[in-house]
Amino acid sequence: MHTVVLTIHVLLAIAVIGLVLIQQGKGADAGAAFGSGSSATVFGAGGSGSFLTRMTTALATLFFVTSLALAVIAANRGGESDSVVDRAAPATEQVESQGDSDLPADASGSGTGAAGGENQSDGDLPPIEE
Repeated sequence: MHTVVLTIHVLLAIAVIGLVLIQQGKGADAGAAFGSGSSATVFGAGGSGSFLTRMTTALATLFFVTSLALAVIAANRGGESDSVVDRAAPATEQVESQGDSDLPADASGSGTGAAGGENQSDGDLPPIEE
């Protein structure tokens, strides 16, 4: 259901953008006096203004309805969470719960170091000598 409403929502958004770009501005009538206008007989005697305005209003209303529907669907979703932050939280807790179990048994630092060419994790660093 969520995917269907989302698909309709995106298609309506594209249609509204297209209709707004097609419409002529209020200054277009002044340009028609100098030969840049068209006869607008395709949309009838009233011209394209009322037809495109009505279509834009209808599509914008449907866009708002799908926006509200998506909000209701998202609010009614149960324990599912699509948030990356919510998914990453258990992994962080798992790392913190392991604690110092990664430390080597020999804490004197006599093992191989970074000079040996190995990558070291935080638990493999030798102690700091003062």
